[in-house]
Amino acid sequence: MTEVITSLSEPLSLIRRKLPLRLKVIRPVFETLKVKELPAGYLDEAFTSPRKVAEMLAFLKAESKEYFMALHLDNKNRLLCLDRVSVGSLSASIVHPREVFKSALLSSAAGLVLVHNHPSGQTEPSHEDEEVTTRLVKAGEMLGIHVLDHIILGDGFFSFAEQGLL
Repeated sequence: MTEVITSLSEPLSLIRRKLPLRLKVIRPVFETLKVKELPAGYLDEAFTSPRKVAEMLAFLKAESKEYFMALHLDNKNRLLCLDRVSVGSLSASIVHPREVFKSALLSSAAGLVLVHNHPSGQTEPSHEDEEVTTRLVKAGEMLGIHVLDHIILGDGFFSFAEQGLL
């Protein structure tokens, strides 16, 4: 004859008397690990020149598509986040202020350095590059996030700030 257990709130001793059960105890197995790893060098280092940014993102020079990136910096110009805003075609990338500043607001960035590559290797800014930069600087002013520079990578680099275009 089988007895039915009607409630799980019955004491364990009653359940044992009703059914020949063997209960097993499941114990969690875990280990606490402490990882001591030094942060990457560029995380503590302040970005004080366009050359430093160009060196860090030099891998973009070899890309066959246009990449538009935004470096989010704190108030001491240290890197908070590297955001790939868009990937375009061989000669164009669509950049909208909403996409640039959405993640900058989430990372609490004080400033941005905008970077994109020209797969052709030419570093001279196009008319569209100048227009996008102007729009992003104005949007940043409204949001309280300073656009510190816009760097174009190719065979070398071009800095809007160094050329006095910001």
